[in-house]
Amino acid sequence: MTSSEWMSQLSQKALQLLQEDANKIENLIQVQMENLATRKCPLYEEVLDTQMYGLSREIDFAVRAGLLQEAEGKQLLVKLERNLAQLYEALAVNQNLNA
Repeated sequence: MTSSEWMSQLSQKALQLLQEDANKIENLIQVQMENLATRKCPLYEEVLDTQMYGLSREIDFAVRAGLLQEAEGKQLLVKLERNLAQLYEALAVNQNLNA
């Protein structure tokens, strides 16, 4: 196996692992969206924020190590950030309706 093939495999593995972590966060967001009827939970929001921060650090490391293109990393984060913003907006609307 050549070094470029090895590096390509390593990059693919890094992207796969990052995508798996992104999927876990996506699942957390989805669960909370499905449970909007429950009251707003600051602890749950903190967990999501911490998970997002951790993923951003993982992506930063992968980019700096040359395992991932910066654009690929940003693409993962932007999608999750949009979904998180939708969740927070829905929670705010739900809270206003229940107030």
